[in-house]
Amino acid sequence: MSKHFGTIQSLVWLPYQFSLGPVFSRFLEGMKEERIWANRCPQCHKVLVPARTFCPECYVDMAEWEEASQEGEVVSWVGASRNVYGAPVEAPFVGALIRLDGTDCNFLHLIGEADTTEIKRGTRVKALWNREKSGWMTDIKYFVPV
Repeated sequence: MSKHFGTIQSLVWLPYQFSLGPVFSRFLEGMKEERIWANRCPQCHKVLVPARTFCPECYVDMAEWEEASQEGEVVSWVGASRNVYGAPVEAPFVGALIRLDGTDCNFLHLIGEADTTEIKRGTRVKALWNREKSGWMTDIKYFVPV
């Protein structure tokens, strides 16, 4: 039995506001100061960035703060040749999972000033900050190869 149905294309606009809470607020305030804040779990000692309210493995409150490194290595990446709805930049761009030095999770951000042929797993990168800060993830313009 086959199904026959049609589709339509429509643009849906859903504006919303959400509360950042004290942990993500502090993390984003750090962006304005060119600092990347992380939390260390008091039980398993993993360092997580962006900062979390609780450890996703141990389910304990994350009370210990520390500044994460602004350098790390590419774990995985993807190049976008077409514009992507909601992306902070126009195509072409490179999105990457970056393991900042001393952390135990991946940080999603952009890579700039590099040809896609130069980027591979293990490529060392460092944060390049925008001059104007707004207290958001885009205060880091992108990461550049070291």
